[in-house]
Amino acid sequence: MKTYFSLKGILNPVVDTEKQPRTPRDMLLDDIRKTQCALEIAYSGFDNVTDPDLIDCYIYEVNSALKRYRFLLQQAEQMQLYEEYHMGSPECYENKSLVEQPIT
Repeated sequence: MKTYFSLKGILNPVVDTEKQPRTPRDMLLDDIRKTQCALEIAYSGFDNVTDPDLIDCYIYEVNSALKRYRFLLQQAEQMQLYEEYHMGSPECYENKSLVEQPIT
């Protein structure tokens, strides 16, 4: 219990929103990062389960996260963020393994 509360501030730092106003661009980039993490977790879970019910659950999670990820990338393209990051740092959006085909 003690460790949880001591790590809580490190893992979830308090952000003062008054000092850092969030733009739609920042919110979209945060959503993309969160969705990438959700995809990685869903793929990892899918790779590590053997129970048929859990396999179905992870298939649903992967497909759901993929749809959300594709939607967010379309939004980034409409906001012209893709070109901005593609020109600035080529390693962004190059992880094609995250945009795989849905699991069936």
